[in-house]
Amino acid sequence: MYAFINAQQQIQKAGETLGLSREVLKKFQRLDRIIKKKIIVKLDNGKKEQFIAYRCQHSNLLGPYKGGIRFHPNVDEDEVKALATWMTIKTAVAGIPYGGAKGGVSIDPQKYSNQELKKVSQAYVEKMASFIGPWQDIPAPDVNTNGQIMAWMTAAYRKYLQKNNLAGLQNAQACFTGKPIILGGSQGREEATGLGGFYILEELMNKLKRKTRDITIAIQGFGNVGSWFAKFAYDAGYKVVAVSNSRGAIFAKKGLNIKKIFAQSQKDNKFHIDKNVQQISNEELLELKVDVLIPAALEGVLTKNNIKKVKADIILEMANGPVTVEAEELFLTKKNRMIIPDVLANSGGVITSYFEWVQNLSANYWIKEEVFEKLHQKMRIAFNDVWEEMITRKTSFRIAAYILALKRLIEAYLLEK
Repeated sequence: MYAFINAQQQIQKAGETLGLSREVLKKFQRLDRIIKKKIIVKLDNGKKEQFIAYRCQHSNLLGPYKGGIRFHPNVDEDEVKALATWMTIKTAVAGIPYGGAKGGVSIDPQKYSNQELKKVSQAYVEKMASFIGPWQDIPAPDVNTNGQIMAWMTAAYRKYLQKNNLAGLQNAQACFTGKPIILGGSQGREEATGLGGFYILEELMNKLKRKTRDITIAIQGFGNVGSWFAKFAYDAGYKVVAVSNSRGAIFAKKGLNIKKIFAQSQKDNKFHIDKNVQQISNEELLELKVDVLIPAALEGVLTKNNIKKVKADIILEMANGPVTVEAEELFLTKKNRMIIPDVLANSGGVITSYFEWVQNLSANYWIKEEVFEKLHQKMRIAFNDVWEEMITRKTSFRIAAYILALKRLIEAYLLEK
């Protein structure tokens, strides 16, 4: 309910530090467009059901709107507006030519068959087709959506183009990213968000002169992002002591065997307990005494009500908006604490989506090693740009990231004014 207010407050703080006028600040605190549609789908049992679909477009100053589509029962206008706003900041921090958007359908996908989800995906595109396109707005997967859903949506968009005699003017393949590789997806896209976050962790540890083997990590959320982050961190020698999913969490003081857990979760999305592993709750995971806490699930999990129980000195946000403004203020009152913001830490996904878009437009595809190398370079540059702002202005990581983004957005805004 308060996600968009959270996003606006974050922009407000950075804008005040920059000395921006109220007029300019309002430009970045409101959205260009909010699209809300009803979609009706015929279910397998013959009955019809209605769902609410959203697409919010925040800013296209730096390039086409860009942002995922999520299928989740908690999707509402407030959430989508916030996520679109954060995406504008994220793409600006990453230094890629995109703006910010987000979409979603208020649905619990676990309650519907694949055929029903296909119909929902097709209906979503039919309602939103005139607002999206490879040079207008480029959707991607998000929570509970994947390459298969992007494939269905790409096919639906291609039909829309053919029906309206636009097939020769628009590249349907380049309208969606996160597609299966055979349909124009990029190598490395599946790993990209988690890997990008791992690159940021490595850059941070280098700056702090901390040794990998001494760092303990707890990860809340073992979906695509959290599991890949865990795997890369484990392979590099970090000690991942706890992970969780929607069913609960597991903890091992001496460190979990992430290689084994990762392989198991790919099969059945379950944690298999052995004698060295202890079951704990998601709430207990957040309160563990670790060096780095990774919230990698949904927004708003760390609030003023539970942040005082967090014992980690570093929070690295792999979810979007997991820490509220009030919680961050309380957390940072103690010395030597830092929060690496989502707009930097989880930008690996949108950067690799950008790579996919470029490959689609040029019909020139890269091997995985090239994608990872390009991603590493982008993440390193973004981290160092934010670090420089933080040190120079003696501010928090988040405010530094927002200042960097706003400076780039304002430059574009003034040039076009």
